Amino acid sequence: MDLVIRGAQVIDGSGGASYRADVGITEGRISIISAGDRGGRGERLTGSRVLDAEGLALAPGFIDMHAHSDLALLRDPDHSAKAAQGVTLEVLGQDGLSYAPVDDRTLASVRTAITGWNGDGSDIDFDWRTVGEYLDRLDRNFGGQGIAVNAAYLIPQGTVRMYAVGWDDRQATPQQLERMRQLVAEGMRQGAVGMSSGLTYTPGMYADDAELTELCRVVASYDGYYCPHHRSYGAGALEAYEEMVQLTRNAGCALHLAHATMNFGVNKGRAPDLLALLDEALADGADISLDTYPYTPGCTTLVAMLPSWASEGGPDAIMARLRDDSTAEKIRHHMEVIGADGCHGVPIEWDTIEISGVSDPGLAGCVGKTIAASAAQRGEAPWVTARRLLINDRLGSTILQHVGHEENVREIMRHRVHTGGSDGILQGYKPHPRAYGTFPQYLGRYARELGILSLEETVAHLTSRPAARLRLADRGLVREGYRADLVLFDPATVAAGSTFEAPRTLPVGIPHVLIDGKFVIEDGRRTSVLAGRAVRRSP
Repeated sequence: MDLVIRGAQVIDGSGGASYRADVGITEGRISIISAGDRGGRGERLTGSRVLDAEGLALAPGFIDMHAHSDLALLRDPDHSAKAAQGVTLEVLGQDGLSYAPVDDRTLASVRTAITGWNGDGSDIDFDWRTVGEYLDRLDRNFGGQGIAVNAAYLIPQGTVRMYAVGWDDRQATPQQLERMRQLVAEGMRQGAVGMSSGLTYTPGMYADDAELTELCRVVASYDGYYCPHHRSYGAGALEAYEEMVQLTRNAGCALHLAHATMNFGVNKGRAPDLLALLDEALADGADISLDTYPYTPGCTTLVAMLPSWASEGGPDAIMARLRDDSTAEKIRHHMEVIGADGCHGVPIEWDTIEISGVSDPGLAGCVGKTIAASAAQRGEAPWVTARRLLINDRLGSTILQHVGHEENVREIMRHRVHTGGSDGILQGYKPHPRAYGTFPQYLGRYARELGILSLEETVAHLTSRPAARLRLADRGLVREGYRADLVLFDPATVAAGSTFEAPRTLPVGIPHVLIDGKFVIEDGRRTSVLAGRAVRRSP
């Protein structure tokens, strides 16, 4: 064997009891599990290399069901933000906005629209246009070596609508709907695992349920799943969840709810209402899963807080409206008094909006402060500060939104269809610590310290459950014949190092991470190995 991991406490991803075993790896796959106390072979394994894993837990590699590394994987061969957490697979193309499929016009617009998520892409050669070409680019990146971790892709419905319809808030014509159906079908055939939406982001939010149902029927015909950031996580959140459940059931499509939270004051303590809704649908045969991150604040772009009518027409139109005093005043009134749909129908509270990143380095002094605090320092109204920042940073500012509830976070993560997703935005001077800490936070704080879940249950949430949603037949479990995507961690010390004050601090207690049997993290350090590849949907 190429490698023997000796004496590890195997937490195999099934949720069952852990056991002590030697694990042999040959040509990138688990070839033998020797566990005498489980009725297995029990012989002492030998190989070209033997790793003493005494005191360490061995688990399948973690699957990040909600990642924003679409360009980070192309520009950063290290990518320790995820590799050091034990993440061996990320799901990209989230929230309905990403970089394939596109034409030249759509690519230019989407690059501007999600600069706050991924940077402006000025350092990237956008030499692809289709989903298949993007996945091929991942495989041949860095001179054909590949990428830091594996990646699967969701077709972004907002980008598809941008391509076929544009930025206008109007119903698609039959011809435009057919074009969108074709784009989704092509993307699925080329290897996408499903489709995402950002239904509080333009232009995806302009799609009505009939349009989304038609696209979901295409996804279902390829055995994919729909992953919506639905229409509200605030006022009307429960109704928004119900809409997605009903829509996908009408389409016959599997549903995976993105960052499934219940936020803002109106939803404090209401997680049981959401779970009751899901339980009823599950009992009736619905195919539903969800992901969450183990933190209370959210993270998005400042421009996403605007009402949708102010974003119609795309980035240039937004800038024009912000520069016009009378229109800007209407935007302010909608946000502060009525409650913009971009802020989930809740009047915005500027003391909950913390600037976490800016595109213009000259604006770095804003980072780490709330809009309310910055405005107070300037002696002006918060909207004046926010408007100036949006204009001067050309819509590229990211924010932390402090509107979550710990009791909701804990209640939802216990659910039997729960999986882990970081929603990690890696851009900005002060990114959300979830980007660097989600998976060790689950293992250390919520399993070991708080006992919300057992360690075995927690690992199952982060491995076999997402693998099942992705229809991956040889990942997510420590089993003979499965891919050797593995993580070794110390159950007594594993913890997130990232904090809101120091968000780019790497975790502790995760000394080894392997992808295809190759060490990407060894003795706590990132190696030069690029073992990641595009993971395409299997027929």
